[in-house]
Amino acid sequence: MAFEAPIAVVGLATMGQNLALNIARNGFRTAVWNREPELTEQTIQRAGKDAPIRAASTPQELCALLERPRRILLLIRAGQPIDDTIARFLPHLEAGDLILDGGNSHPDDTERRVRELQQRGIRFTGMGVSGGAEGALLGPSLMPGGEKSAYDELFPILSKIAAKVEDGPCVAWLGNGAAGHFVKMVHNGIEYGDMQLIAECFDVMQNVLGMSHTQMADTFSEWNKGVLESFLIEITSNILREQDPKGSGPLVEKIVDKAGQKGTGQWTAEIALRHGVPVPTIRAAVEARGLSSMRDLRMEASAKLRGPNAARDQDPTLKDALRDALYCSKICSYAQGLDLLATVDREKGWGVDLAEVARIWKGGCIIRARFLQRIQQAYGKGKKLANLLLDDELGGFLVERQAAWRRVVALGAQHGIPMLAMGGSLSYFDSFRRARLPQNLTQAQRDYFGSHTFERTDGKPGEFVHHEWRN
Repeated sequence: MAFEAPIAVVGLATMGQNLALNIARNGFRTAVWNREPELTEQTIQRAGKDAPIRAASTPQELCALLERPRRILLLIRAGQPIDDTIARFLPHLEAGDLILDGGNSHPDDTERRVRELQQRGIRFTGMGVSGGAEGALLGPSLMPGGEKSAYDELFPILSKIAAKVEDGPCVAWLGNGAAGHFVKMVHNGIEYGDMQLIAECFDVMQNVLGMSHTQMADTFSEWNKGVLESFLIEITSNILREQDPKGSGPLVEKIVDKAGQKGTGQWTAEIALRHGVPVPTIRAAVEARGLSSMRDLRMEASAKLRGPNAARDQDPTLKDALRDALYCSKICSYAQGLDLLATVDREKGWGVDLAEVARIWKGGCIIRARFLQRIQQAYGKGKKLANLLLDDELGGFLVERQAAWRRVVALGAQHGIPMLAMGGSLSYFDSFRRARLPQNLTQAQRDYFGSHTFERTDGKPGEFVHHEWRN
């Protein structure tokens, strides 16, 4: 009797292995293949002899293990490796078969692959997967897009392997085309912002408040019981408690201060610029990682460029101010990411439901947080919200706690602590809330040197005029 698996997993590094094991553990026959046979064998050994999982030694053999239409889930590095893998499998596929890209592919690449494979009758869809290695094994957040029919076929599997929250599995069809990968990209951009905001709090705690690592860990643990409850706050507390196994003291202090990045945060910032959507917090987080990578130059500059010699501030109320500043900044970061998603969704016509996006982010993914329940409610059924800051509760919190937020950003400036992300969030709030900004001067300058014209406040909307400034 043929194996006839409903799905195959191709690419068996950590994420691919764990997703394959997750699928098999939930009772679905699973075929697996990897270019390096050692990883295929490792997957089979981890699964155990009784697991409904079968290895293939070639793409052709893998396709023979699948029921029709064939469904192949790719978990491999984005870019050319995806195209190369598709090319390997195409000779063994037929019209109606489905390729599902579960990696962090650029949305533009996903749209191109959809078009190219449609010409051959092959369905292609992108699906964001978030949760890291543990999430892949125990329940990730899944963000599929593409054809609705493909999602309907995959739902019995995806709904079983996804993380679960009180209102269902953390998976939803997000729209046609590259909607799934776009949502995952925005998720990662928000993740960049969250991580940078937490890093800035860590910097203030350590270098302004003079807190020990234990005190900082206790503070993050305390914050994790309130509105800031989230996976990233939880692991920050754990990280700050971890001692160096090779010596004494906190392990975090032995880590070189150069942050890596795989590109999704940068893509978010670049695509936001392409569509004219301001995302200063996310962009600042990308730039902060870039500045951290300039370590040798920073070491040289530190011997020549002196900052302020401000004394440490022991005011006990600052810790609460820092908590409020973090939450305010976080609200603005999410507002920027969701505004980008809504803007591109309108242009593409995907039909992304922001309330559903918030719902599937509540479990499994890296940015899972209590706060997402509030976002889900803000974009709930029938609600038309142009920007998250216009939600009465969240916008009201920013207004109510802005004094603490401003105090923390000013404190950072006084002590020479870079506040790229937190300052970016505050500037976003201040720009968004003002009825009039100084860009009237910018327009005047543009008209002065380039005759670019401007609108008058007492003229008709959309009517542009030029002034002869030199007369």
